Amino acid sequence: MTDIQRPRIAIDIGGTFTDFIVQDNQGALHSYKTLTTHDDYTVAITAGVDRLLDMAGIFASDIGQVLHATTLGSNTLLERTGAKTGLITTAGFRDVLEIRDLRMPRLYDQDWDKPKALVRRRWRRVCEGRILADGTEMTPLKEADVRTAIAMLKAEGIISLAVCLINSHANPAHEMRVAEIVREDWPEVHLSLSHDLLPEEGEYPRTSTCVINAYVQPVIKTYVARLTTMLVQRGITAPLFFMQSNGGLTPAEVAAEQPIHIIESGPAAGVVGASIIGAATGTDTAITLDIGGTTAKAALIRNGQPGMATEFQVGGHVLQTERLLSGGGFSLRVPAIDLAEVGAGGGSIITRDAAGVPMVGPRSAGSNPGPACYGNGGTELTVTDCNLILGYLNENSIAGGEMKLDRSLAEKACATYLSGPLGMTPEEAAHGIFTLSCVTMIQAIRAVTTERGQDPRDYAVFAFGGNGPLFAAGIAETLGCSKVIVPPAPGVFSAVGLLCAEIEIHKSRSFRRLLTEETVVEAKSTLVEMAIAAKADAKRDGGRVIVTARMRYAGQSSDLLVQLGDPATLTHAQMRDAFVAEHDAVFKFTAPTDEPIKITAIECAYAIPVGKLDPTRRHLAGTREESRQKAWFGPKTGWLDAPVVPRAGLTQMVGPCIITDPDATTLVPPGAIARMMPTGSVEIELGVATVGTVPHAEVADV
Repeated sequence: MTDIQRPRIAIDIGGTFTDFIVQDNQGALHSYKTLTTHDDYTVAITAGVDRLLDMAGIFASDIGQVLHATTLGSNTLLERTGAKTGLITTAGFRDVLEIRDLRMPRLYDQDWDKPKALVRRRWRRVCEGRILADGTEMTPLKEADVRTAIAMLKAEGIISLAVCLINSHANPAHEMRVAEIVREDWPEVHLSLSHDLLPEEGEYPRTSTCVINAYVQPVIKTYVARLTTMLVQRGITAPLFFMQSNGGLTPAEVAAEQPIHIIESGPAAGVVGASIIGAATGTDTAITLDIGGTTAKAALIRNGQPGMATEFQVGGHVLQTERLLSGGGFSLRVPAIDLAEVGAGGGSIITRDAAGVPMVGPRSAGSNPGPACYGNGGTELTVTDCNLILGYLNENSIAGGEMKLDRSLAEKACATYLSGPLGMTPEEAAHGIFTLSCVTMIQAIRAVTTERGQDPRDYAVFAFGGNGPLFAAGIAETLGCSKVIVPPAPGVFSAVGLLCAEIEIHKSRSFRRLLTEETVVEAKSTLVEMAIAAKADAKRDGGRVIVTARMRYAGQSSDLLVQLGDPATLTHAQMRDAFVAEHDAVFKFTAPTDEPIKITAIECAYAIPVGKLDPTRRHLAGTREESRQKAWFGPKTGWLDAPVVPRAGLTQMVGPCIITDPDATTLVPPGAIARMMPTGSVEIELGVATVGTVPHAEVADV
């Protein structure tokens, strides 16, 4: 068997749970969830891999690929637990990290403080020498300055070093010489070079990107080594791949050297899966809604493709909408799926402000101690506790029955922190939190729709994550969306997305030109060279070339990422038409045909399929029998008797009803219709039925 035919295992680490899914050599899927161990992620991975392989009856030595998504990179930046990092830069540019790009998340906010630079000023050293913007040398590199900087940084105990010299994208000669000197005088230091990571104009984003790589690199290298050792000890010698922020997979050794590409690893995997599974259901325009224990994340899929960003902010605080706005964190210029995130999830802690008004998040109970109802010592009220009080969760259905929930502990927390102080019944208080959670999570969706010129009513909501299917219908109704899609294995869907992804090698280059017939010829030649280089780095055939360009109208200050066709046959008309169409889709207008268009950068990726996935072939253990439980749907409706049906037993049902998976719960509100699709996804149509007009359920014969 080839690696692709052999079983593949996918592992996704979240803030509360770590998810596992294995595809056996017959194509069937087996899944498992366990609580994340934040002190050492490999503890949960070890336990989960052992349990999953035992459940699936697969030998460790039979595994052909291990695919992994992790939030370790973003957590390292958020918690500022990276390596002690130094920077060598050109004289006169020592304070680029402080000056930044003058953006701030909230205009005119006099109380906002920019985040402290990842490299302290005394750990930023300079050297004389100057390359001009056209690549010519104005002043030779002063090597004595470099050696002095190295000696001073070594004395400070620096572990990782970033080197970013002015205009090194145009001519990396000085930067390469600095690297040679570093390797001579300081071979043990971790080294990051800006021209290797981002050969593009833009001094601040290039410096920031290089520094982020240096800051995170030792942490990721250590993690990759520990994970590889753990897998080998269990007899798994298969190649290890990491999910990149752009939705492609990269070998572990590349991720260890260039961790900037896996900072948004976890969230990207689910969006990739949504684009593949959505296309199979005939849904090529969708809003993805990934709600876990800590955050809610949203992205947009148009024409079957996830929206992409060329630059994003990392390391800011997840404070309601702060992560939605630019300028709040550190600039990271790498291709990434365009995601928005808010600090609201199942584990989000409910607090009240000075006026007594309830708030959801951004603090989360995480996996330890977790929500009060977990019975692990947590006492603070969380969103999950409220959902249990409302009857939306089955006390015995969490994590495939591996965990039990204690309703009495949830009610005690609610009485202490919310319903008691507010003089409300537990269900009234809990439903208020459910509604407030929906409103908070909607902010992420608006950031990728209305703020991008898109009407959310034109899209289906594609919901996954442990809590996504629970909130999806309520959120969709508020937005005016008419349809919700819940894919197979929704609670471990980011792991499913890993099985859908392709290996992707990415190249980019600055290309500041006006769009003309002559520059298109030059761009074609450069893109062909980049495609050859990307294929060589991939070390395998059978892939496809993906070409994009960053473009804008002359005079604009921001770029659009424009998808292009085969670089060998690219024409001026194709580039112009592609840009105009994208500009119209985002901004709803186009300039006159004689308006000059600028190209700022060109990008090329080589994508290689690594396996095929049939998500309907999921092994579902347990009963298919329907049960019933009381659920509260607000003060106007009150308590209703809701059927509880396992997904495996669903054909069509009118809400209210609750659909259970081993890894998630789907809430169908009164008046909505849920039906099983041939692809294994559940489709929920909103507001199309009157309660009582259609039989509650048609349960499949078993």
